[in-house]
Amino acid sequence: MSEVLKQRIQEKKMNVNKKVQKISECGPVLVRGLVFDMDGLLLDSEKLVKRTWDYAGSLLGYENFGDHIYNTVGFNLKRRTRYFRENVREDFPMDWFADVTRKKYHEIAEEEGVDVKDGVMELLEYAKGKGYRIGLATSSRKIHAEQSLKSAGLFSYFDGMIFGDVVKEGKPSPEIYLRACRQIGVEPSEAVALEDAPSGVISAHTAGMRVIVVPDLVEPSEEILGLVWHRADSLAEVPSMLEEETAITRQKPDL
Repeated sequence: MSEVLKQRIQEKKMNVNKKVQKISECGPVLVRGLVFDMDGLLLDSEKLVKRTWDYAGSLLGYENFGDHIYNTVGFNLKRRTRYFRENVREDFPMDWFADVTRKKYHEIAEEEGVDVKDGVMELLEYAKGKGYRIGLATSSRKIHAEQSLKSAGLFSYFDGMIFGDVVKEGKPSPEIYLRACRQIGVEPSEAVALEDAPSGVISAHTAGMRVIVVPDLVEPSEEILGLVWHRADSLAEVPSMLEEETAITRQKPDL
């Protein structure tokens, strides 16, 4: 992460913390929208991705290559490319690697399926019932994300989606969450981000959102936990968190 981005995140963190404190002193929090990450949060897909990386890595002569996922959870293709060329080798064949892992992923998904994470359906039904706007901010490519959500029966729940291949800067830049909030017509200060990855937590927090982290492959550090509103073991815990701490408006915004 660049020093400039680190400074921006720190400044944003201070401003957001002041806003959160001010709102808390005034009473319940107003939430009008929820914005979800996808892989590792809605879908139990990160473990599958790790297997595809192990497979492709073995073809390149590397053992346990999938372990690199622990350092890149939440990255889009552009950022992962930079990571591999800085940490594996300068001429890392990313186009080949992406093609091989993509094919292997679909092969495994077709044979075994991709599980929907615990609590997902309950939370989406709860959110729709309460009138929340629902957005997606995923680092995955548009074609992959849409296909994955349709296969899982989740696509129709979303009012707006932003994908990793349509943003200039991937997570931890706030761009993807700012655009997701804009697309669903909700101010970041009135939206909650749901994330599993540290880079996603930083992205959403820097955008000015409250963040609920539900860890998957990577347990958040104390520094990351300092940026979140709540930590949950499952999305099934989120409705009760929202009921206890928010003032819910059913009035949809003018788009």
